[in-house]
Amino acid sequence: MTRQPFNRHWTVRPKTSIFAQLGGPAIAADEVTLPHDALLSEERSAGNPGKTAYFPSGAYEYTKTFDVPESYRAKRVAIEFQGAHRDAMVYVNDAFAGQRPFGYSAFTVELDDYLRYGAENSIRVEVRSHDDSRWYTGAGLYREATLIVTDLVRIGLDGPRITTPDIDEGRAIVEITVPVDHRGLAAETVTVRSELRGPDGEVVATTASPITVRAGTAGIVRHRLLVPAPLLWNVDSPHLYDASVRLERDGATIDERGTAVGIRSLQLDPLQGLRINGVPTKLRGACIHHDNGLLGAAAFSRAEERKIELLKAAGFNAIRSSHNPASSALLDACDRLGMLVMDETFDIWTESKSNFDYSLSFPEWWERDIEAFVAKNVNHPSVIFYSIGNEIPETGHPLGSEWGRRLAEKVRELDGTRFDTNGVNGCVSTLKPLLPMMQQRGAGGAAGGVNDAMGGAGDMLNRVNTSTMVTEQTEESYGLLDAAGMNYGDARYEMDRELFPDRIVIGTETFPPHIDVNWALVTANANVLGDFTWTGWDYLGEVGIGRNQFVDEAAAFEAPFPWLTAWCGDLDLTGHRRPASYYREIVFGLRRDPYLAVIDPAAVGRETRPGQWAWSESIGSWDWQIEPGTAMQVEVYSDADEVELLLEGRSVGVQPAGAQHRYRAAFELPYERGLLEAYALRDGWRAERFALRSAEGEAELAVVADRTAIRADDGDLAYVDIELRDATGTLVTSSDRSVTVAVEGAALAALGSGRPDNAERFDRAEHRTFRGRVQAIIRPTGVGAVTVSVAAEGLTPREVRLTVG
Repeated sequence: MTRQPFNRHWTVRPKTSIFAQLGGPAIAADEVTLPHDALLSEERSAGNPGKTAYFPSGAYEYTKTFDVPESYRAKRVAIEFQGAHRDAMVYVNDAFAGQRPFGYSAFTVELDDYLRYGAENSIRVEVRSHDDSRWYTGAGLYREATLIVTDLVRIGLDGPRITTPDIDEGRAIVEITVPVDHRGLAAETVTVRSELRGPDGEVVATTASPITVRAGTAGIVRHRLLVPAPLLWNVDSPHLYDASVRLERDGATIDERGTAVGIRSLQLDPLQGLRINGVPTKLRGACIHHDNGLLGAAAFSRAEERKIELLKAAGFNAIRSSHNPASSALLDACDRLGMLVMDETFDIWTESKSNFDYSLSFPEWWERDIEAFVAKNVNHPSVIFYSIGNEIPETGHPLGSEWGRRLAEKVRELDGTRFDTNGVNGCVSTLKPLLPMMQQRGAGGAAGGVNDAMGGAGDMLNRVNTSTMVTEQTEESYGLLDAAGMNYGDARYEMDRELFPDRIVIGTETFPPHIDVNWALVTANANVLGDFTWTGWDYLGEVGIGRNQFVDEAAAFEAPFPWLTAWCGDLDLTGHRRPASYYREIVFGLRRDPYLAVIDPAAVGRETRPGQWAWSESIGSWDWQIEPGTAMQVEVYSDADEVELLLEGRSVGVQPAGAQHRYRAAFELPYERGLLEAYALRDGWRAERFALRSAEGEAELAVVADRTAIRADDGDLAYVDIELRDATGTLVTSSDRSVTVAVEGAALAALGSGRPDNAERFDRAEHRTFRGRVQAIIRPTGVGAVTVSVAAEGLTPREVRLTVG
């Protein structure tokens, strides 16, 4: 088998019908390399929905020509698309060859019937995005594509499948299941050879066996390999083995597949919760959307890897791919870095949430999409939970629960080594009988829907979730799961321990400001496995759900144009940590140092409406262009019983903190430039310290790349952080300005900031800093040296050099 990237030399243009083309020449196409998000290049406007970040709908046509040698006539040829959003239609040499309505499933199109051998061939993929989601999805071939060429006898495209069913202290059994299928004209006997190499690259086990396959049929070979003294995969030590499977004919290899293997065991019960390799493990979880910030929906492998690196560095050990299947690149990164995964299937079953969403295809396609979902996940040790849905209204109806049972049992049929859950929101499950009450209180407007109701009515949500109605109407849907996923259902945790002693609970989606209360429930109850905040990383769409809404402004669920992001992530769109991230790290018990969060002086004294996803209007900066003496408010986060605040060496005061005071203390003081310090007081003595300093003198450009050597492949990137800093290294947050970037030897993939109400585009060479920061993303175009030049008016230009190899 040959598997080669099929990402380059595509062209894309807006889709027009053949009849529309009669009226004039076709729209010019742009050459692109996958992964690619076509929607990101469109103009946003206030006339488009805020849920999709004010981007328009769009339909696009991707085309590519490729040569097919005469030798392929005796081969089998296919293309695998890892993701095409949405309603993809595939044509080969202008003949329809395949389709996939769901935008997140990997799918393969067999090309044999359509090819012209010894000639140039064409492939065309049409995709569209139109009112089919509650957030920004992007549109296009946003994940990578692969050309697959095999013998007529081959390893099945969904193989091999690897499990670790038997592990103890001294050895482990690795079971390799290899499907072999045959499209020739006569029965054939081939040999399947499996080999396992340890993390050090040395062979630890190997075996081989023959299989005879009749023409037009398939067979399965199972190998059980004994691994002595296995190195187990876990979050802290993600040891990976390499498995390779070869298909041989007369000693010659005719097909080969390889995959990483993590040897680990999973156990689940209400007394000890989740155990990985016998060790109880609590899930410090982050919900994440699939977009990659400045890159839109494009799933570059480096972007996915960096996302996991930064989330783990911020204290998370688990992610939930809300609300669609994660990319293979993301799962690969989780395997390597030690991040647990709850991979999620659908946001919709049969009840629509948008006018043209997947509910129109679900009844016909759900089974094939579940098969693709499990096939993608099955060899990834990081994946420990399958979620069969998110906030599905049908979960409160008996016949809707039947759909849930079909999904859960299909998943178990395909993979019984992991656990099933479902992100059930009791408010959504009982939404229809609740509608009159919500409409009466004015929370069910068209713009926000159920999210609006939840965002402004936390107490009401708790009352609904603990009601007898929710208990009774969700019992069947919870009962068919291995663990009951509860979205914003923390009020049920202890109640359900009494009502349903065998019920295991996960906080599949929770409000960020509640993490101290939720984490106390997680640690105090063995049957509560963990907490997944909404969200770990800021994302495009659902604009402004995490913003503070002031009483002196008009109330609205969605923020007005030009808002771009939800602004509820612990990390902003570019990956920089916000104050909530440091607070969470303290609550998790992972940080002893205090943290200083300074309220924006423009927000001091202004009353805000309750917003369940909103954090305080604060940043980690003492650099403000305001008059001395301006009233300021400072939050100090700490696990210590008390904290002390100092300004220019003078004590401002001592306040209680720690768990009894929700890990935070608040101070009021007049603004004075200089050094602001916070000390954790332990037993009355100053202990850990954190400080902020006002910038001094002129700002300078500071330019740092995350890596100076990158690979010349389609998925690698270099992230270049551009900051305004003074001569001492202090970040200048009060003097934003435009920055221009020029790149030689590579391409500027994106330039932008984490600003949530950003009106600027990300595909330009100039962008304004946000609180002293802007980020450039560099994409390699070939091997060689790369120079990134950065300039800003009045500042000394800077350069950073990269090497692509």
